[in-house]
Amino acid sequence: MSFETVISSIFTLAFIATVIRISTPLILPALGGLFSELAGVINIALEGLMLAAAFFGVVIGTFSPQWFPGLPFWVHPWLGALAGILVAMLLAWIIAFFHLELGADIILTALAINILAQGGTVFIMFALTGDKGSTSTLASPAIPNIVIPFVNNVPGLGTLLNAENLTGYNIMTYAAIIFTVLVWIMLYRTPIGAHLRAVGENPAAAASVGINVKRVQYMALLLSGFFSALGGINLSMGYLTIFQANMTAGRGFIALAAVFLGNKNPIGTVIAAIIFGAATALGAQMGTLNVPNQYIEMIPPFVTIAALVIYNLRRRAQIAASARKFQEKMQTEQEAV
Repeated sequence: MSFETVISSIFTLAFIATVIRISTPLILPALGGLFSELAGVINIALEGLMLAAAFFGVVIGTFSPQWFPGLPFWVHPWLGALAGILVAMLLAWIIAFFHLELGADIILTALAINILAQGGTVFIMFALTGDKGSTSTLASPAIPNIVIPFVNNVPGLGTLLNAENLTGYNIMTYAAIIFTVLVWIMLYRTPIGAHLRAVGENPAAAASVGINVKRVQYMALLLSGFFSALGGINLSMGYLTIFQANMTAGRGFIALAAVFLGNKNPIGTVIAAIIFGAATALGAQMGTLNVPNQYIEMIPPFVTIAALVIYNLRRRAQIAASARKFQEKMQTEQEAV
């Protein structure tokens, strides 16, 4: 495929649909990371939480028909998804307990969860299937897609609204859109959101007005586990219908980077996640060229690093501007005296 063909394929509705699909497992954990970051308990275990949810969603969904043969078949993938969510939230609770109750460093605790998830999923997978690479021998169920009726008959619109293959987007994609709105409403239009942001900005001041700081931080970490689980389940039961060792491939860390690039705002965070998704989609398109794979694989992390550099430079500029305004104000007051 020529370079011109690849470039022309980028400016298409099909490419936009691909970006939307690829961005879903970034948007969901990024929303979770936003909660924990705003509450002052940054959770770098998004990667491990996604991995654990992706694995247990597949395993429980696979064996559920044997355990509950009387249930309709469509129930079993949702039982798997529920199991994945519960496991991820349990791991998030462990992080909260060790940090908030036992005083452990949250970075080290989250790092331990990442290592546990990476090694534990492979260990259990090998015990169940005899394979350390994937669960290809298991008949994994899938979370269904939603097809918007009638739009497939409209040229272009069907590709955009029902994905490039016209089979619809996964339910988790629509969940990501809905949760983005709900998270914004919760953070900026409810007392819970105000309490959470207050705790993150100044825990002592929040406690002085009666806010239960520990309870808010527990809630934030559990929500980070919930949203990370949705992202992991989308990977193994929506994006694919199989679990592969370390299949998250750094998405949890990229999602955390999206939180900072998005200026810790739900809308900005989602836009940043879409940018990272577009970089991944671009890498896939560029893979059709005669370019070494190492350069292609560098595109998403390069965009991530560049985005964080831009964020840091912008933050420094804001701090410098605030400092200048303060100095000008002090100088004006001194002259007035």
